[in-house]
Amino acid sequence: MLEIMPNLNSTKKEPLYLQLYEYLRKEIQKGNIPPHSKLPSQRNLANHLSLSRNTINTAYQQLVTEGYVRNEERKGLFVEEIKNEMLLTEPYSPGIRETTNNELNAYEGKSIKMKYDFKYGDIDLTHFPFKLWRQLTLKSLAHEQDHLLLYGHPQGELELRKYIARYLYQSRGVECSENQIIIGAGTQYLLSMLCKIVGRELVYGIEEPGYNRVRFIFKEYGQVVKPIPLDQNGINVTHLKDSKVKVVYVTPSHQFPLGMVMPVSRRLELIEWAKETGGYIIEDDYDSEFRYEGKPIPSLQSLDSNGKVIYMGTFAKSLIPSLRLSYMVLPSKLLIEYNKHFIGYAQTVSRLHQHTLKLFIETGQWSRHLNKVRNIYKKKHNALLTAIRAHMDGKVKVMGSGAGLHVLLEPKNNMTERELIDKAREQGVLVYPVSTFYDQRSHQEYPQILLGFAGLDENGINEGVQLLSKAWF
Repeated sequence: MLEIMPNLNSTKKEPLYLQLYEYLRKEIQKGNIPPHSKLPSQRNLANHLSLSRNTINTAYQQLVTEGYVRNEERKGLFVEEIKNEMLLTEPYSPGIRETTNNELNAYEGKSIKMKYDFKYGDIDLTHFPFKLWRQLTLKSLAHEQDHLLLYGHPQGELELRKYIARYLYQSRGVECSENQIIIGAGTQYLLSMLCKIVGRELVYGIEEPGYNRVRFIFKEYGQVVKPIPLDQNGINVTHLKDSKVKVVYVTPSHQFPLGMVMPVSRRLELIEWAKETGGYIIEDDYDSEFRYEGKPIPSLQSLDSNGKVIYMGTFAKSLIPSLRLSYMVLPSKLLIEYNKHFIGYAQTVSRLHQHTLKLFIETGQWSRHLNKVRNIYKKKHNALLTAIRAHMDGKVKVMGSGAGLHVLLEPKNNMTERELIDKAREQGVLVYPVSTFYDQRSHQEYPQILLGFAGLDENGINEGVQLLSKAWF
């Protein structure tokens, strides 16, 4: 049995299962519990620690949910391979190009150089306007802008919110005023605030599969979270109606991670659900700027006349992830609630960054930059599909193409998800699991792999896919 010796204390405020979970999570992050290790059975660990099996099960399930361990049917729980610097569920997300010590052991001491990283979340840095952004930043730091060194409005800089409102109306049909917009440091922060505004006592629904960091936030805030299955048109409203969900999180413009676009008929059906139940829809339009086929479909918010859609957007994909600048548009009823109880929350995004972005938009550079990167990502998207056809034609199913900055591959070679990732790694290519986005175990016939393409150039995409074909077929 692994040496598991947590210092548990029943007199602490935190329940025992949470203490055990935190101990195991930290041991996994530190590498003290090595990747691929099998955890003790619930019964054995319960006996070893003199705890109830329910306590062990709850701690284990939280680790599974966050992607620290995986459940292999009839075999048990095994530790995922997680980089030490990662705090959330990105089991195969590299911070460096060389493998870690644990990986070296896993590959019999042979150092494997990572040549290509199909990481979702990276952007194209080659074409970022560094010089212009530096100039606008210096302009924001000028003496006449000294007020930017003080605390600003809790909802964010007024002029920037005005520009965001105008942009959303022109690009997505979102009707709102600047007073409805709240700027915050990332979607997770805004969701945590939203949980307080809407209410913690409600049941929250999330797409299955869906964005794992959102699931983490909901559960962290004590919400009851129900996974709602998808069909070919997105979230299944029939299943939603049968649940007790009152708030549902969806990604209708490009479902994450499967990639389908929710048609207008399903959007209207979802809005009708909210009207009938008095529920709310959280619409995360995280990468709607990047659509390569057909015309954009109107946002859910633009179709809603009942104030039931909370619209969320970000500049992470279209500009800079580290800017940590996201926003949400509150319906009038929730805006009243926010102004009553939450207006005192301090703004979490630097005023200097907000002002720099305002200048970037004001001078017309934002629209030029967006058009430029949209064309760049379209070329990379097409290069990826071309490479897949050239090297894997008929051997994989491609899912989620036509929009966004990632696709899914479903190789038909009878390998497990773990084998697909490990074989790719042996060729120096990093690809990522889809299973971590499921709340419950996926019953797909073939495992799926996520490929983000924004951070690679076209040659790298082609060569990376060629190596994947070598690894898998």
